[in-house]
Amino acid sequence: MTDKTLDVITIGRAGVDLYGAQVGGRLEDMGSFEKYIGGSPTNIACGTARLGLKSALISRVGDEHMGRFILEQLRREGVETGGVVTDPDRLTALVILGIRDQEQFPLIFYRENCADMGLCADDIDPAFIASARAVAPTGTHLSHPRTRAAVLKALELARKHGAKTALDIDYRPNLWGVLGHGEGESRFAESAEVTAELQATLHMFDLIVGTEEEFHIAGGTTDTLAALREVRAVTDAVLVCKRGPMGAAAFAGPIPDSLDDGETGPGFPIEVFNVLGAGDGFMSGLLKGWLDGEDWPVALKYANACGAFAVSRHGCTPAYPSWEELQFFFERGIVRPDLRNDTELEQVHWATNRHRRVDGDRSQMRVFAFDHRAQLEEMAGATPEKIGAFKELCLQAALRVQDGRPGHGILCDGRLGREALYRAEGTGLWIGRPAEWPGARPLALEPELGPDCGRLKEWPRDQVVKCLCFCHPEDDAAMWSAQEDTVARLFHAARRNGLEMLLEVIPSKVGPVDEDTTPRVIQRFYDLGVRPDWWKLEPFRTEAAWANAVAAIERNDPRTRGIVVLGLDAPEAELAESFALAAAQPLVKGFAVGRTIFGDAARGWMRGEIDAAAAVTQMAERYARLCELWDAARAGAQAAA
Repeated sequence: MTDKTLDVITIGRAGVDLYGAQVGGRLEDMGSFEKYIGGSPTNIACGTARLGLKSALISRVGDEHMGRFILEQLRREGVETGGVVTDPDRLTALVILGIRDQEQFPLIFYRENCADMGLCADDIDPAFIASARAVAPTGTHLSHPRTRAAVLKALELARKHGAKTALDIDYRPNLWGVLGHGEGESRFAESAEVTAELQATLHMFDLIVGTEEEFHIAGGTTDTLAALREVRAVTDAVLVCKRGPMGAAAFAGPIPDSLDDGETGPGFPIEVFNVLGAGDGFMSGLLKGWLDGEDWPVALKYANACGAFAVSRHGCTPAYPSWEELQFFFERGIVRPDLRNDTELEQVHWATNRHRRVDGDRSQMRVFAFDHRAQLEEMAGATPEKIGAFKELCLQAALRVQDGRPGHGILCDGRLGREALYRAEGTGLWIGRPAEWPGARPLALEPELGPDCGRLKEWPRDQVVKCLCFCHPEDDAAMWSAQEDTVARLFHAARRNGLEMLLEVIPSKVGPVDEDTTPRVIQRFYDLGVRPDWWKLEPFRTEAAWANAVAAIERNDPRTRGIVVLGLDAPEAELAESFALAAAQPLVKGFAVGRTIFGDAARGWMRGEIDAAAAVTQMAERYARLCELWDAARAGAQAAA
């Protein structure tokens, strides 16, 4: 098995879930939707990848926006997409669904001749199957002759190459044509034809997983023990029967007289919020334990916990835990049964999964900051239109230096730099966007956010909310109260909308500073419950100041993204010195510098002394030079270490 480069390949549905954002209402009354990837095998591929397995998917998607979304998100999740075919003729499947209450979850499948049902035997690459330790199709793709042929070919190849095989029965009656389109929520309807189709394939599996109702359809009877015995009659597979709040039981041999006599793992008493996707979370944990060689009680512990996470959160794949999060949950235990409202657990979930929301390498941050507003407005010849045009030149300079490489970014505002922001999307740049009103103390926010920060829902999910707060430990209580209220409001609004946040603090603009000033500010915000994904800090002049700031952050949030150093319009030589000091701290990922790069070009261009091409060239040269200085500083620090 040493030649196996993949742990598991899942096979079957790949679609887009449009989840009603309003909870407790009818699907008819939904006003907005959250978009996630979906389909049982797609969810399982992502769930196992989050747990550390090398996972892949075999399916089809359409040659359109939703198909590209699935492919891009799978890659963010770390799922190998070499087995996903782009279908030129069919559209990607959609599911519209909602959370009515704890027992009703209305959903509509839009799967008429959809892309994933175009999967055929020719899509199954023998070498791809040979590279996996396990192959795991789900039941829907046994429902049509074309997709069934693809699954059977994959199973035969898996056996030939010594791979394990697993089936999640995943019975949806309307996807088998047993019930109509309006019965998407239904999980069981009797069908002798479906039973026969399933029983003809069950002998090809080493592991078969299903709810009691799914074993009813596989066994052809609504008596669960009798159904399990009917399945056992045609397969030697380990049977894992999911029993809802009673957990699950594994049967490796003959079926006993009671479900309670199967092997079990510990359950987790949590509040049920959303059962959709729970089975896929369960299967992800089970496959992790099974493929890691754990005994069934341990594998079922993983499965039950992953299922618990799924039922406690909105969405399917987004709800699944990372391996680090799962271990944290096991070690700390349940603090409150409504896991989605467990602040500490949700922070671990966010911090260990946020990289799956956006593309790009964040280990190095070379950021060209041109989010300045007041400084540009004060320049001779400046108008709002000219400032907007100049920011598009800044973007051109940034892209020239980036040249498709990772580790570059911009800071740009949405009031004067809107067109540059629009054009930056999809370029691979990290994008930060300011939320504060320039120079305000106490902190005030840009009116474009709305009084309750509600317009953050309009921001693209890859944009980072940047907030500059001029604060000092010696500020009076009224000043701190006003500033803390605004920062906390912005932070929670950013999280609510799935946006990362960068908090910039500059105490030196307010009062005298020493080596403990910034760490005291940092601690104050953490005490408030604000956990920025990024910190933007002024360049300290001593190693002790940097060490104190880093210690304050890591003590409160060991999973933070990191720190970027601001420039304060410093000359290049001074920046080089500050880079050398900052680069010795691994938590410092890079810089976010603005006026040092664009100041001269902006003044010259606004006055008509240089043209656009010259301005772009000058800024690109200065930005590239700072990138070189940072890279040299980091290399020097690593060599010294």
